[in-house]
Amino acid sequence: MKRNIVIAAVTAAALIGGGTATALATTEDGGSARQAANTRLSDDDVRDDQDGPDAQDDGDDARAASADVTAPEAIASALKHTSGTAVSAELDDEDDSGKVIWKVDVLSGDNSWHSVSVDPSNGKVLGSHTDDEDDTAQVRAALKGASVTAEEAAKAAGGKGTVTSVDLDEDGKNKSWEAETHKSGGAEQDWKIDLKTGKVSADRSDAQDDDADDQD
Repeated sequence: MKRNIVIAAVTAAALIGGGTATALATTEDGGSARQAANTRLSDDDVRDDQDGPDAQDDGDDARAASADVTAPEAIASALKHTSGTAVSAELDDEDDSGKVIWKVDVLSGDNSWHSVSVDPSNGKVLGSHTDDEDDTAQVRAALKGASVTAEEAAKAAGGKGTVTSVDLDEDGKNKSWEAETHKSGGAEQDWKIDLKTGKVSADRSDAQDDDADDQD
């Protein structure tokens, strides 16, 4: 009886403390028994709560809501600072400070790449630096004959929600602009924008990839 009482008390303490407790209980006949009561809060469960889909959506909501400057405006500002062709624009966290900024990649006439940072609150250029890219020829080939710019593609996708990124898809047979939109409280959506007509259509390939991931 005493052993059971001690074990119950230790178990309760372990549950409250969230740790591991070990009790040496004495039986009524003078013998002894070692009883371990283990309770452990899984780190994986904590991470799932913090980093799950809801947390991701909350982060995207915060980024989208923090930007007064739209994707087309950010691209226009970047091109005023650095002449060339805008190839992508993304609303993302800055590497060091965690501050949300627009990052616009510009391919200049001499085939040098520039990453231009734009303040999402006022459209001012915060700085720029050169990048090394190995797909310059592919990008030039994909844009040859294109009549829709990244800025125009972002404007077209803007009718679907807040554009958080626009990027050139230069791979595969069907070249296009790709845009990601976000609506408050809703899921992100991916779109393709035709390089010649500016027609916006749902990115079916991305949806199929998501379905495959869910099945795995």
